[in-house]
Amino acid sequence: MKEILDAIVFGGGQAGLATGYHLQKKGLRFLILEASNQIGGSWPSYYDSLKLFSPAGYSSMPGMKFPGNQNRYPHRDEVVRYLQDYKIKFQLPVIFNQRVELVEKDRGGFLIRTMTGDIFRARTIINATGSFRNPFLPTIAGMEMFQGDILHSSEYRNPKSFHNQRVVVVGGGNSAVQIAVELTEMSQTSLAVVRPIQFVKQRVWGQDLHFWLKLIGFDTFPFWRFGKTAPRSKAVNDTNKYKERITAGKPYQEPMFTSFYKGGVIWPDGIKEPVDTVIFATGFRPQFPYLQAIGALDEEGRPLHKAGISIVPGLYYVGLEGQRSFASATLRGVGQDAEFIVKKLVQCLK
Repeated sequence: MKEILDAIVFGGGQAGLATGYHLQKKGLRFLILEASNQIGGSWPSYYDSLKLFSPAGYSSMPGMKFPGNQNRYPHRDEVVRYLQDYKIKFQLPVIFNQRVELVEKDRGGFLIRTMTGDIFRARTIINATGSFRNPFLPTIAGMEMFQGDILHSSEYRNPKSFHNQRVVVVGGGNSAVQIAVELTEMSQTSLAVVRPIQFVKQRVWGQDLHFWLKLIGFDTFPFWRFGKTAPRSKAVNDTNKYKERITAGKPYQEPMFTSFYKGGVIWPDGIKEPVDTVIFATGFRPQFPYLQAIGALDEEGRPLHKAGISIVPGLYYVGLEGQRSFASATLRGVGQDAEFIVKKLVQCLK
């Protein structure tokens, strides 16, 4: 592609689309490159029963209200449809099947090569791909000898294939709890945790938790101004009587096992237990190897930035966890971050 654009956005999920909205408002020439063949980023790949942790009324992106009852917690497929409709409503210029392979500096801007062999040029770049494609699996003694199945939560879809199995879910966050609770309907399931699960009530004094987070300003508090990333919540939103289920042992909550053996796991008291499947709900890590050549990453591959502004002039991020606030990587938070970044980008273009 010979035309040099004002900006190219990597990723057609919530962060990329919100960024496109604000780029369009500024009248800039831009494209959104999406690695897959559909809109939605990681949402189409999440497990079947996933629901938003925030009500519809607190889950809108800029310029378009999330439809339906504003007090309900939208299902995964509703979010995917919302993002698809968002792209259509604003006629955002998304090109599919364009996974970025390499970014190079080029004539005061950037040259972007994709896996298909296509070349794009832009004065600025906004990386909005998230980290779903890089699931984190901790290294645990004996893992290589375990003959059962080891999965990451990103590979889990529903409990049907685990019928009558002995399953251990590792993790103490929302996804770990949701997956473990629904697996108890089909299998003997335990939840292995480093520390006891902390629950937070979803509704306080008749209002959803997000009402209070917004009211006191915590949801969008600018931690970045103080040289910090926003803290990660270690509490689980009790949206579906999860605390009640776990208290009743459905599933059991167990201290994290110390190691694997051939047929299962070894618990802290030394007891060996046969296990069919271990599912790690241990999160994700940013991974942008295509940015390594321009000096945008540290030795561990993490982006070097402040509030989404890279140390490399002309490179920006939207959608990183804790980027500017507690809500940065969420539907409700990407819009404000995208607006902030586009303002900085416009200043760069002048």
